[in-house]
Amino acid sequence: MSNEETSTGSEQKVPKGSYAAGRRVTLPEGAEQPIVVFINGVAQTEGTDYILRGNEILFTREIIKEAKTGKKKLIMLLGVVGFYNKDETIDVQFQRDGKTELAGDLPVAK
Repeated sequence: MSNEETSTGSEQKVPKGSYAAGRRVTLPEGAEQPIVVFINGVAQTEGTDYILRGNEILFTREIIKEAKTGKKKLIMLLGVVGFYNKDETIDVQFQRDGKTELAGDLPVAK
């Protein structure tokens, strides 16, 4: 493994500048089936990529988020340098009160 990456307990590679945020995401209040889960816009498969447990989505692997430091934010704001670290976003499509809704960039927990 290069010095540009670290690994999680399950040997998942985490690129430098990113971190393993966790495996759990809480469903929005009142979310009902059918529920479709996306990572970076790609639909995931229930039972293979995640399981639904109560009001939570439990992923089978760590979700990788970008570490955002103050210095990095300032540099990006000034437009001096672009950074392209891995930053996975979790979106969930669900039913609530008979309507289809989409919740984007949900927070990830350990």
